[in-house]
Amino acid sequence: MRGPQPAAEHLRYLSSWRALQPICYFYNFPVLGCAQQTEPTAPGWDAVTPDAYASVELETPTEDGSYLAEFLLEKGYEVHGIVRRSSSFNTGRIEHLYKNPQAHTEGNMKLHYGDLTDSTCLVKIINEVKPTEIYNLGAQSHVKISFDLAEYTADVDGVGTLRLLDAIKTCGLINSVKFYQASTSELFGKVQEIPQKETTPFYPRSPYGAAKLYAYWIVVNFREAYNLFAVNGILFNHESPRRGANFVTRKISRSVAKIHLGQLDCFSLGNLDAKRDWGHARDYVEAMWLMLQTDEPEDFVIATGEVHSVREFVEKSFKHIGKTIVWEGKNENEVGRCKETGKIHVTVNHKYYRPTEVDFLQGDCTKAKQKLNWKPRVTFDELVREMVDADVELMRNNPNA
Repeated sequence: MRGPQPAAEHLRYLSSWRALQPICYFYNFPVLGCAQQTEPTAPGWDAVTPDAYASVELETPTEDGSYLAEFLLEKGYEVHGIVRRSSSFNTGRIEHLYKNPQAHTEGNMKLHYGDLTDSTCLVKIINEVKPTEIYNLGAQSHVKISFDLAEYTADVDGVGTLRLLDAIKTCGLINSVKFYQASTSELFGKVQEIPQKETTPFYPRSPYGAAKLYAYWIVVNFREAYNLFAVNGILFNHESPRRGANFVTRKISRSVAKIHLGQLDCFSLGNLDAKRDWGHARDYVEAMWLMLQTDEPEDFVIATGEVHSVREFVEKSFKHIGKTIVWEGKNENEVGRCKETGKIHVTVNHKYYRPTEVDFLQGDCTKAKQKLNWKPRVTFDELVREMVDADVELMRNNPNA
C-alpha cells in the first residue's frame, strides 16, 4: 500500500535509501522517537515504495509508541519524536531502535525536545519536520490517577490535542497531513449499549475519559471545519509486556512472576469484577496505521469483542505458573488463596477503586474488519502467557525491576 507522495520542499529531510526514504514524524509525551535505516519488510503488508513520504507523532517510550515505531520503521519510515525534558533517560522501550543503543546515537530516529502543553514548540517542530502523518499518542493515560491530576489530565489529553491540531493549521499543513488521534474505550464509561461501536453514545466516568471526549470532538471539528484528514481510533484495552507497571494487567503479571520466583508473597488489587475487552498492543498499532491509509477519514473502534474480568486475568496468570487460585470472602475482605500451598497471594484494597467505576467494556470492531481488513491475532490466553513469561525473565535478571 502506497504512502502519500512527497512535496518537493520536503525532500531535504529524506535519508539516502534509494534517494527517497519515507519520513515519519511522531509526537511523544513525554518521550518519543525511533528510526533505523532498514528496507521496508513487514510480513503480511505491502511494502512502502521509495517515493512514499510520511511522518508520525506518537508516544514511543510507552507501550503503543514503541510498537508503532517498530512497525513504521519496518515499512521504511523515518521517525521523529518529541522528548519532554527529564533528568534521566526514559527510553527503555525504544533503546533497541537507536543506531547505537549504548550511546543513544540517533539513526533514522530523530528526537526533539517539546511538550503537549507548549504550543510554541509544537509549531516550531512541525514546521521544521513538515510531517505528512502524525499519530498523537501523547496523554496522561492512567485513569485512576486522572482523579488526582484532573486539571493536568485535561490540559494534556484535551487541550494538548487542540494545540497539536492548531499547530498543523498554523504551519499550513492542513492539506498535506494525515492525523491519528489515540481515542479510548473510556469514552463509553457507563455503557449505553452492549457491545460498544462507533455510534454508541459516550458517557465518560473519569477526568481522563472527559478529557479524551473533548479531544475526540475537536478532531471531528477540525475534520469538518478545515477538511483535515483526521481520525479517532477508539481503541479498547490493549496490553503487552511493555505495558506500564502501574496498570492492572502488568501489575498482575509482574506480581505473579515475583511470587513464582519467591520474591513476593502477596499483592493487592481493586475491583476484581471489572470486565474489559483486552487485546495485544502489537495488533492495535497496525490498525492505527491502516486508518491513515484509507481514502476518506473515518473513526474506528478497535477491539477483540471478547470480555474477561480482572479476576480471570489473575486466575490465568497463576495457572501459567502452576498455581490454582481459590477465592474466599467478599468485597474488601476477599482474598485469593493458592489451592496447592494454602498461601494468600491476592488481597483487595479499596484505595485501588475509582470514585466512579467503569464495570463493563466490550467493543464491536465490525467496521474495522470490513473497511480496514483488520482483525486481532493474539488471543487472551496467549497475551496472558506472554506477559507472565516476559516478567518472569525480567524479575529473574533484575529482582528490583
